[in-house]
Amino acid sequence: MANKRNKDWGAYLYLMPVLVILLAFHVLPIFYSLAVSFYEWDLIGQPEYVGTGNYSRLFDDPLFYKSLWNTIYYAAVSVPLSIFLSLIIAMLLNNPISAIGLYRTVYFIPVITSINAVAIIWNFIYHPDFGLLNKILDIFSIDPRAWLQDPTWAMPAIIFMSVWKGLGYNVIIFLTGLQNIPRHLYEAARIDGANRWHQFRHITWPLLSPTTFFIFTISTIGSFQVFSQVYMMTPRGGPLKSTMVVVYYLYRKAFEQFEFGYALAAAFVLFMIIFACTLFNKLYLEKKVHYS
Repeated sequence: MANKRNKDWGAYLYLMPVLVILLAFHVLPIFYSLAVSFYEWDLIGQPEYVGTGNYSRLFDDPLFYKSLWNTIYYAAVSVPLSIFLSLIIAMLLNNPISAIGLYRTVYFIPVITSINAVAIIWNFIYHPDFGLLNKILDIFSIDPRAWLQDPTWAMPAIIFMSVWKGLGYNVIIFLTGLQNIPRHLYEAARIDGANRWHQFRHITWPLLSPTTFFIFTISTIGSFQVFSQVYMMTPRGGPLKSTMVVVYYLYRKAFEQFEFGYALAAAFVLFMIIFACTLFNKLYLEKKVHYS
């Protein structure tokens, strides 16, 4: 018994450095930030306790609702589009074609490229005068557009770039899921006369549901945290605040207007929204995946 107890304590000692790091840099900052959200503080003067005043101000601010709507719009369009395109590409790359490793590498390169570098390149692509996209449209006699300066097109332009940037990650995950599906199921389906659509509907899609659920959950969380591309491509929230998302909203409140308590209140509201979406995915959608 004594030796067993010594082994148990030894395991805790091995875990201690990781637990200390998690406690110091993850858990305690969360509770500290929650406490600061009840204060009015610019990090210089003395904090002033305002209770739920920051939250009351937040829910009375039309710009916050605008940023929240823009964030939901971004997530509602980018997540399904990314899943649809990445699934199609993964199914194409799952076929026995030559230079398959090269194609997979090409699709994954944007994922490991700095978002700032990607944003700069896409700024040139979207340029209204000499951008590549407008040059392509001109070939088909389509009028050029000021993509990032037009309130109608600014958010779709951000979404398209973001989907392109993260497409390779989803492709690799889907490709892994596709390769785990037993090949004999397709062979049996072909013998029974099933075409490609029937094989996808009755074999690929049901067996790929856990992978799709994982990608959907991760993509949803990431879409609510979008910031860098908005900051780099549409400064100050874009034309008529059409690309003002919640993270950029709280960034401006914290680091431009120095209202850190108010910004942290916005951050915790965003956290609760992300937590609710994740919980819904876990408790409802995951059950549907397992029962389908």
